Amino acid sequence: MILLPAIDLMGGQVVRLRQGKASDKTVYSDDPAAFAKKWADEGGDFLHIVDLDAAFTGVSQNLEAVRAITASAGIPCELGGGMRTEEAIARAFDAGVARVVIGTRAAESVDFVAAMAAKFGGERIAVGIDARNGEVSVKGWTQGSGVKAADLARQVEAAGAGTIIYTDIATDGMLTGPNFAEMERLLGLLKCQLIASGGVSCAEDVLRLGRMQGLYGVIMGKALYDQKIDLPALVAQLRGR
Repeated sequence: MILLPAIDLMGGQVVRLRQGKASDKTVYSDDPAAFAKKWADEGGDFLHIVDLDAAFTGVSQNLEAVRAITASAGIPCELGGGMRTEEAIARAFDAGVARVVIGTRAAESVDFVAAMAAKFGGERIAVGIDARNGEVSVKGWTQGSGVKAADLARQVEAAGAGTIIYTDIATDGMLTGPNFAEMERLLGLLKCQLIASGGVSCAEDVLRLGRMQGLYGVIMGKALYDQKIDLPALVAQLRGR
């Protein structure tokens, strides 16, 4: 299982939101590239970058920060937020990311996911499924979609997405532990790469996810930034060193 430290960008700053609310924001740094290098140096396998401005408005304002991150990190990066057009996805790849994460647009159009997987390769296309009580939320988690998370997961996998990132909104940024039961259920439904996101509060949460057969990765955010997890120590534990 790979470890994906999260870097959430808003106005060029590294921030964290509680339950995706822009009104409940903590600013951690004005230097995203430095944080990227820190997480890479400490043993992160892959960086999960979210352009929150683009997630809320559909327009990216953080591509320069993304370029700085991909140039300094030395490990692969994925980018989500505002990936709603082919042009936005192409700009993300031009900024150096290895994979993009389609969220809102995937809930609106599975055909769009299929087209992007066909054009860029399924291994470069992830779908972010952000769910509240099993229903997919869209547009920066501000709206319900009426679509069941498990149904969308099966549809986008069939459309060619190589990776699905499942976020449980109720747990995100709350340090209350992931939704283990839902992750187990999705692992039983899917064959593509599945990444768990939301609620990781401590090293034991990550180790428990690591014991789930077939889970590809876990995203860690607030627990890292609030120093609830010592990343080098966790890497050593997870890798059995």
